[in-house]
Amino acid sequence: MAAPINVVFISISGNTRAFTKLLKQHAVKAQAMDADSRNVNFYEYTEQFDERVLDAGPYFVLVPTYLDGGDGMHTGYQETLTVDLRDELDDGNTDNLIGIVGSGNRNFNAQFGLTAKHYANRYNSPLIGLFELRGNKEEARRIYDAMSTTLTEYERTGVKKALTRA
Repeated sequence: MAAPINVVFISISGNTRAFTKLLKQHAVKAQAMDADSRNVNFYEYTEQFDERVLDAGPYFVLVPTYLDGGDGMHTGYQETLTVDLRDELDDGNTDNLIGIVGSGNRNFNAQFGLTAKHYANRYNSPLIGLFELRGNKEEARRIYDAMSTTLTEYERTGVKKALTRA
């Protein structure tokens, strides 16, 4: 049986939490079709968050995008509301952080998924995928597959993939 995919996430409006449910549903469906498919464990960042999760092994971070306004490129690129999670990661073990997933609203153009892009850059971890608002089943499938592939590669090589910069 394959090791589970561990995901640390923060949900402010409930959209990210709703997407974790879609990911879980997809994992259950994948396991029903193939017993070697991975389960997904979710750890929501709240005041009761157990930071030992960051030391326990490889994990992904899933973050929504909340910015301070502006255009997301020249102004308004400072994330807000997820700062506590960022501080936790700054103090924690990001060697085990093997990928970032982000959400946002495509109507915000350059700001779509910008917090996840900042986290990927800050923690030199690949951006695994982006989804819009609460996500949909296709986005859940795509991101689950990307996380599974990334985790399998990490298990095979023991090397954290660095952020690919264009």
